Amino acid sequence: MASRSGPRATGTDGSDFQHRERVASHYQMSVALKSEIKKLNIAHAVVWLLVAAQVVVSQLNLVSHKVVASPYQWEYTYLLSIIPTVFSFMALPKNNISYLVISMISAGLFCVGPVLYGGMEMFPVAQQLYRHGKAYRFIFGFSAVSIMYLVLIISLQVHGWQIYYSKKLLDAWFTSTQDKKKK
Repeated sequence: MASRSGPRATGTDGSDFQHRERVASHYQMSVALKSEIKKLNIAHAVVWLLVAAQVVVSQLNLVSHKVVASPYQWEYTYLLSIIPTVFSFMALPKNNISYLVISMISAGLFCVGPVLYGGMEMFPVAQQLYRHGKAYRFIFGFSAVSIMYLVLIISLQVHGWQIYYSKKLLDAWFTSTQDKKKK
């Protein structure tokens, strides 16, 4: 292919790509992990809003307790789980390692801890529902323990992946800082 001014100069046919600069793998990984963490933070925010809505509706008596059951104890402490998400959102734009570490530690305390406690707290009620088919708490006509176990399973997965991806992102950031120190 010729240009307006004549034939193309040698070496500009695209075959010189081998020596060009490339984006370092840890930067590519950082972008991908940040995207995943943002998606998980949004998923957590949705679950948190559902739990918060149940607690607020129940505490303010906006509807009958027959429609929306009173919250279990673990749900009150789970409301603190918004703290790790806020720190995570603050850590991502500027690669703030301190905020990401705070997010990971507080996710274990405020997210995974209440979820595990909630599983143990609701186990006798779930066992009674399974054995006898009787439920005493309801959320919009469905067994409250069934719905809350579904919430527990979803939250445990979301928080587990958040902590996993945050650890991988932290490793990618440390790789980046170690490379800079070597130079």
